[in-house]
Amino acid sequence: MFERAILAGVVMLAVALPGGAQQGGDIEAQILYAFHTEDRHQLADLISGLQARSGAGRSDDSLRYHLAHAQYRLGRLLRAAHDAAPARDGAPARDADAAFSDCVDELKPARRANASAEAMALQSACYGELADSSRLEAVILRGRAADRLDAAYRLSPSNPRVNLLMAMNGLEHSPPGSAQHERAFAQLQRAAELFDRSPATAADAPGWGHAEAYLALGRELLLRGEFLGARNWVEKSLIAAPDFRAAQLQLAAIERR
Repeated sequence: MFERAILAGVVMLAVALPGGAQQGGDIEAQILYAFHTEDRHQLADLISGLQARSGAGRSDDSLRYHLAHAQYRLGRLLRAAHDAAPARDGAPARDADAAFSDCVDELKPARRANASAEAMALQSACYGELADSSRLEAVILRGRAADRLDAAYRLSPSNPRVNLLMAMNGLEHSPPGSAQHERAFAQLQRAAELFDRSPATAADAPGWGHAEAYLALGRELLLRGEFLGARNWVEKSLIAAPDFRAAQLQLAAIERR
Protein backbone atom coordinates (compact mmCIF):
# COMPACT_ATOMS: atom_id res chain seq x y z
CA MET A 1 0.00 0.00 0.00
CA PHE A 2 2.85 2.40 0.86
CA GLU A 3 4.59 1.78 -2.48
CA ARG A 4 1.30 2.30 -4.38
CA ALA A 5 0.71 5.56 -2.56
CA ILE A 6 4.16 6.78 -3.61
CA LEU A 7 3.51 5.72 -7.20
CA ALA A 8 0.15 7.50 -7.25
CA GLY A 9 1.84 10.64 -5.97
CA VAL A 10 4.46 10.49 -8.70
CA VAL A 11 1.75 9.99 -11.34
CA MET A 12 -0.33 12.91 -10.05
CA LEU A 13 2.76 15.13 -9.99
CA ALA A 14 3.69 14.19 -13.55
CA VAL A 15 0.30 15.10 -14.98
CA ALA A 16 0.01 18.26 -12.88
CA LEU A 17 3.19 19.88 -14.19
CA PRO A 18 2.98 22.59 -16.86
CA GLY A 19 2.80 21.35 -20.44
CA GLY A 20 5.86 20.48 -22.46
CA ALA A 21 7.20 18.03 -25.02
CA GLN A 22 9.08 15.90 -22.51
CA GLN A 23 6.00 15.60 -20.32
CA GLY A 24 4.11 14.03 -23.21
CA GLY A 25 6.73 11.33 -23.60
CA ASP A 26 6.76 10.69 -19.86
CA ILE A 27 2.99 10.27 -19.66
CA GLU A 28 2.92 7.89 -22.61
CA ALA A 29 5.72 5.85 -21.06
CA GLN A 30 3.74 5.54 -17.82
CA ILE A 31 0.62 4.48 -19.71
CA LEU A 32 2.53 1.82 -21.63
CA TYR A 33 4.32 0.51 -18.53
CA ALA A 34 1.01 0.13 -16.70
CA PHE A 35 -0.51 -1.67 -19.69
CA HIS A 36 2.47 -3.95 -20.25
CA THR A 37 2.57 -4.92 -16.57
CA GLU A 38 -1.25 -5.26 -16.54
CA ASP A 39 -1.56 -2.80 -13.68
CA ARG A 40 -5.16 -1.55 -13.85
CA HIS A 41 -4.74 0.44 -10.63
CA GLN A 42 -1.86 2.45 -12.04
CA LEU A 43 -3.85 3.16 -15.20
CA ALA A 44 -6.82 4.29 -13.10
CA ASP A 45 -4.50 6.62 -11.16
CA LEU A 46 -3.17 8.06 -14.41
CA ILE A 47 -6.68 8.63 -15.75
CA SER A 48 -7.73 10.35 -12.51
CA GLY A 49 -4.74 12.67 -12.68
CA LEU A 50 -5.31 13.53 -16.33
CA GLN A 51 -9.01 14.15 -15.70
CA ALA A 52 -8.15 16.45 -12.81
CA ARG A 53 -5.86 18.46 -15.03
CA SER A 54 -8.51 18.59 -17.76
CA GLY A 55 -11.10 19.73 -15.22
CA ALA A 56 -8.79 22.52 -14.13
CA GLY A 57 -9.18 24.06 -17.58
CA ARG A 58 -5.80 23.04 -18.99
CA SER A 59 -7.12 20.57 -21.55
CA ASP A 60 -5.66 20.52 -25.06
CA ASP A 61 -5.42 18.02 -27.91
CA SER A 62 -2.31 16.41 -26.42
CA LEU A 63 -3.92 15.95 -23.02
CA ARG A 64 -7.10 14.57 -24.59
CA TYR A 65 -5.06 12.08 -26.59
CA HIS A 66 -3.15 10.86 -23.53
CA LEU A 67 -6.40 10.52 -21.58
CA ALA A 68 -8.06 8.61 -24.43
CA HIS A 69 -4.98 6.39 -24.76
CA ALA A 70 -5.05 5.56 -21.05
CA GLN A 71 -8.79 4.80 -21.24
CA TYR A 72 -8.21 2.54 -24.25
CA ARG A 73 -5.49 0.64 -22.38
CA LEU A 74 -7.62 0.29 -19.25
CA GLY A 75 -10.52 -0.97 -21.36
CA ARG A 76 -8.33 -3.61 -22.94
CA LEU A 77 -7.08 -4.86 -19.58
CA LEU A 78 -10.63 -4.99 -18.22
CA ARG A 79 -11.84 -6.81 -21.34
CA ALA A 80 -9.00 -9.35 -21.03
CA ALA A 81 -9.77 -9.91 -17.35
CA HIS A 82 -13.43 -10.47 -18.17
CA ASP A 83 -12.61 -12.89 -20.99
CA ALA A 84 -10.29 -14.87 -18.72
CA ALA A 85 -12.82 -15.17 -15.90
CA PRO A 86 -16.26 -13.80 -16.84
CA ALA A 87 -18.06 -12.24 -13.89
CA ARG A 88 -21.66 -13.23 -13.30
CA ASP A 89 -22.82 -9.64 -13.02
CA GLY A 90 -20.90 -8.52 -16.09
CA ALA A 91 -19.32 -5.59 -14.22
CA PRO A 92 -15.82 -5.91 -15.76
CA ALA A 93 -17.29 -5.98 -19.25
CA ARG A 94 -19.41 -2.90 -18.53
CA ASP A 95 -16.38 -1.11 -17.08
CA ALA A 96 -14.41 -1.94 -20.23
CA ASP A 97 -17.18 -0.56 -22.44
CA ALA A 98 -17.30 2.59 -20.32
CA ALA A 99 -13.56 3.09 -20.78
CA PHE A 100 -13.81 2.63 -24.55
CA SER A 101 -16.77 5.02 -24.71
CA ASP A 102 -14.80 7.63 -22.75
CA CYS A 103 -11.93 7.16 -25.20
CA VAL A 104 -14.24 7.84 -28.15
CA ASP A 105 -15.75 10.93 -26.52
CA GLU A 106 -12.38 12.34 -25.46
CA LEU A 107 -11.12 12.35 -29.04
CA LYS A 108 -14.14 14.00 -30.67
CA PRO A 109 -12.95 17.61 -30.12
CA ALA A 110 -9.44 16.81 -31.36
CA ARG A 111 -10.77 15.07 -34.43
CA ARG A 112 -13.03 18.00 -35.33
CA ALA A 113 -10.22 20.51 -34.79
CA ASN A 114 -7.41 19.13 -36.95
CA ALA A 115 -8.33 15.70 -38.35
CA SER A 116 -5.25 14.10 -36.76
CA ALA A 117 -4.41 10.66 -38.15
CA GLU A 118 -3.27 9.61 -34.66
CA ALA A 119 -6.54 10.70 -33.05
CA MET A 120 -8.66 9.01 -35.71
CA ALA A 121 -6.68 5.77 -35.47
CA LEU A 122 -7.03 5.62 -31.68
CA GLN A 123 -10.72 6.49 -31.87
CA SER A 124 -11.15 3.75 -34.47
CA ALA A 125 -9.58 1.22 -32.08
CA CYS A 126 -12.03 2.22 -29.33
CA TYR A 127 -15.00 2.03 -31.68
CA GLY A 128 -13.83 -1.43 -32.75
CA GLU A 129 -13.62 -2.63 -29.16
CA LEU A 130 -17.14 -1.36 -28.51
CA ALA A 131 -18.38 -3.16 -31.63
CA ASP A 132 -16.95 -6.44 -30.36
CA SER A 133 -19.13 -6.32 -27.26
CA SER A 134 -22.30 -4.89 -28.79
CA ARG A 135 -25.06 -6.91 -30.44
CA LEU A 136 -27.48 -4.13 -31.30
CA GLU A 137 -25.03 -1.50 -32.54
CA ALA A 138 -22.15 -3.67 -33.78
CA VAL A 139 -22.66 -2.82 -37.47
CA ILE A 140 -22.85 0.93 -36.81
CA LEU A 141 -19.84 0.91 -34.48
CA ARG A 142 -17.76 -1.21 -36.82
CA GLY A 143 -18.64 1.14 -39.66
CA ARG A 144 -17.43 4.11 -37.64
CA ALA A 145 -14.25 2.25 -36.76
CA ALA A 146 -13.58 1.50 -40.43
CA ASP A 147 -14.34 5.08 -41.49
CA ARG A 148 -11.93 6.56 -38.93
CA LEU A 149 -9.17 4.10 -39.78
CA ASP A 150 -9.54 4.58 -43.54
CA ALA A 151 -9.39 8.36 -43.07
CA ALA A 152 -6.29 8.00 -40.89
CA TYR A 153 -4.62 5.86 -43.54
CA ARG A 154 -5.38 8.40 -46.27
CA LEU A 155 -3.79 11.11 -44.14
CA SER A 156 -0.75 9.08 -43.09
CA PRO A 157 -0.24 5.81 -45.01
CA SER A 158 3.17 5.25 -43.42
CA ASN A 159 2.02 5.71 -39.85
CA PRO A 160 3.03 2.50 -38.02
CA ARG A 161 0.09 2.59 -35.58
CA VAL A 162 -2.42 3.02 -38.41
CA ASN A 163 -0.90 0.05 -40.25
CA LEU A 164 -0.84 -2.05 -37.08
CA LEU A 165 -4.50 -1.40 -36.31
CA MET A 166 -5.54 -2.12 -39.89
CA ALA A 167 -3.53 -5.34 -39.89
CA MET A 168 -4.93 -6.56 -36.57
CA ASN A 169 -8.47 -5.79 -37.68
CA GLY A 170 -7.93 -7.72 -40.92
CA LEU A 171 -6.40 -10.73 -39.16
CA GLU A 172 -9.19 -10.85 -36.57
CA HIS A 173 -12.03 -10.67 -39.09
CA SER A 174 -10.79 -12.97 -41.86
CA PRO A 175 -10.38 -16.76 -42.02
CA PRO A 176 -6.79 -18.07 -41.96
CA GLY A 177 -5.49 -18.78 -45.44
CA SER A 178 -7.89 -16.37 -47.14
CA ALA A 179 -6.66 -13.61 -49.43
CA GLN A 180 -7.83 -11.00 -46.91
CA HIS A 181 -5.91 -12.74 -44.13
CA GLU A 182 -2.72 -12.81 -46.21
CA ARG A 183 -3.07 -9.10 -47.03
CA ALA A 184 -3.49 -8.36 -43.34
CA PHE A 185 -0.41 -10.44 -42.53
CA ALA A 186 1.61 -8.51 -45.11
CA GLN A 187 0.41 -5.25 -43.57
CA LEU A 188 1.43 -6.49 -40.12
CA GLN A 189 4.91 -7.14 -41.49
CA ARG A 190 4.94 -3.63 -42.94
CA ALA A 191 3.84 -2.20 -39.59
CA ALA A 192 6.76 -3.95 -37.89
CA GLU A 193 9.15 -2.50 -40.46
CA LEU A 194 7.69 0.98 -39.96
CA PHE A 195 8.06 0.66 -36.19
CA ASP A 196 11.71 -0.30 -36.69
CA ARG A 197 12.22 3.10 -38.31
CA SER A 198 10.30 5.14 -35.73
CA PRO A 199 11.18 6.15 -32.15
CA ALA A 200 9.74 3.98 -29.40
CA THR A 201 8.77 6.92 -27.18
CA ALA A 202 8.53 10.30 -28.87
CA ALA A 203 8.57 13.40 -26.69
CA ASP A 204 6.07 15.37 -28.77
CA ALA A 205 4.06 12.71 -30.68
CA PRO A 206 2.56 9.26 -30.03
CA GLY A 207 5.18 6.52 -30.09
CA TRP A 208 3.33 3.44 -28.83
CA GLY A 209 2.85 0.12 -30.62
CA HIS A 210 6.36 -1.32 -31.11
CA ALA A 211 6.10 -4.16 -28.61
CA GLU A 212 2.53 -5.01 -29.63
CA ALA A 213 3.39 -5.16 -33.32
CA TYR A 214 6.38 -7.42 -32.71
CA LEU A 215 4.38 -9.71 -30.44
CA ALA A 216 1.50 -9.88 -32.93
CA LEU A 217 3.91 -10.82 -35.72
CA GLY A 218 5.51 -13.47 -33.52
CA ARG A 219 2.12 -14.98 -32.71
CA GLU A 220 1.07 -15.01 -36.34
CA LEU A 221 4.31 -16.77 -37.34
CA LEU A 222 3.76 -19.29 -34.55
CA LEU A 223 0.33 -20.12 -35.97
CA ARG A 224 2.05 -20.72 -39.30
CA GLY A 225 4.54 -23.14 -37.74
CA GLU A 226 7.53 -20.80 -38.11
CA PHE A 227 8.85 -21.30 -34.59
CA LEU A 228 12.28 -19.68 -34.99
CA GLY A 229 10.84 -16.55 -36.56
CA ALA A 230 8.11 -16.43 -33.92
CA ARG A 231 10.64 -16.62 -31.11
CA ASN A 232 12.79 -13.90 -32.67
CA TRP A 233 9.87 -11.46 -32.90
CA VAL A 234 8.61 -12.22 -29.40
CA GLU A 235 12.11 -11.63 -28.06
CA LYS A 236 12.22 -8.38 -30.01
CA SER A 237 8.95 -7.39 -28.34
CA LEU A 238 10.62 -7.91 -24.96
CA ILE A 239 13.63 -5.85 -26.03
CA ALA A 240 11.21 -3.00 -26.79
CA ALA A 241 9.28 -3.56 -23.54
CA PRO A 242 11.07 -5.87 -21.06
CA ASP A 243 8.11 -5.83 -18.66
CA PHE A 244 5.49 -6.78 -21.29
CA ARG A 245 3.74 -9.64 -19.49
CA ALA A 246 1.91 -10.94 -22.56
CA ALA A 247 5.22 -11.29 -24.41
CA GLN A 248 6.85 -12.93 -21.40
CA LEU A 249 4.08 -15.53 -21.27
CA GLN A 250 4.27 -16.10 -25.03
CA LEU A 251 8.02 -16.63 -24.93
CA ALA A 252 7.64 -19.08 -22.03
CA ALA A 253 5.03 -21.00 -24.04
CA ILE A 254 7.37 -21.21 -27.05
CA GLU A 255 10.23 -22.43 -24.87
CA ARG A 256 8.05 -25.24 -23.50
CA ARG A 257 7.53 -26.69 -26.98
